[in-house]
Amino acid sequence: MTGEARTIGAAGSDLSGQNNPSGQSNLPGMKPLDLIIRLEWAVVAAVAIVFYAWSGVSWWLFGLLILAPDLSMFGYLGGPRTGAIAYNALHILIVPVLLLLVGYLSGHAVAIAVALIWIAHIAIDRALGYGLKLPTGFQDTHLGRIGRKRDGLSP
Repeated sequence: MTGEARTIGAAGSDLSGQNNPSGQSNLPGMKPLDLIIRLEWAVVAAVAIVFYAWSGVSWWLFGLLILAPDLSMFGYLGGPRTGAIAYNALHILIVPVLLLLVGYLSGHAVAIAVALIWIAHIAIDRALGYGLKLPTGFQDTHLGRIGRKRDGLSP
């Protein structure tokens, strides 16, 4: 290190605006560590979907519920703080993992299936770069800002 201060954000990303030390990137604008983390989440999603297939529960249930956690976005009608609370409540792994455990211990196949769908949804979101929301606005997440970067000249 040369003594300069750096700000490290979510998942170890460098927020100082400088390139990573190697200067390499696997995708435009994406650091290697960010890519690895996204790939890990993609694997979690794939595993959840494979286990869902093994559960023998109807794919209709999967299709019906895969986007259900996103209904929490209606919380943004109450403002960014309320929206972030509602969105985050359905996009953290604690509840679906507990539901998966309870379903497994009780032998309740539908509980297991719902938990796996929920976990798959969260993992797909993370793999695509969508994180937990900050109370400042929908675009502000724990993984960084989502959406297109605005030009200095555009409104």
